[in-house]
Amino acid sequence: MAKRSSALSRRETQPHLNDADTTEPVWVRSEFDILNPPPLTEEQREQIRRLANMRDEDIDTSDIPVLDEEAWKNGIRNPYYARALKEQLTIRLDADILDWFKRHAKDGKGYQTDINKALRAYVVAQERRAAKKAL
Repeated sequence: MAKRSSALSRRETQPHLNDADTTEPVWVRSEFDILNPPPLTEEQREQIRRLANMRDEDIDTSDIPVLDEEAWKNGIRNPYYARALKEQLTIRLDADILDWFKRHAKDGKGYQTDINKALRAYVVAQERRAAKKAL
């Protein structure tokens, strides 16, 4: 199961108990299964509907800085974003494995994407296992 930890992206501080205590950062760890995200709440769906119906010029972006070319000069592609990096290849799979992916795809479509997701989940798990061994 491919889960991403967001421990490095969130920090909370401990509340002051008294003046003698110091505030130390506490790392908060949560896991998100990228292959099985939780369903949206009705409130989230309504917010998406409202945003989808807005005209671009009605969206307030005043709190977002304008990024020029200078801001992107040291940018790198997200290693988990592979849409533009896909390669066409020929691969031989066991017939029962291919049949399973085709049967579980909607109308038989998208099975190649599902195979890619399964392979990515496996690679991420192996990388995590290797990282744990390195510690």
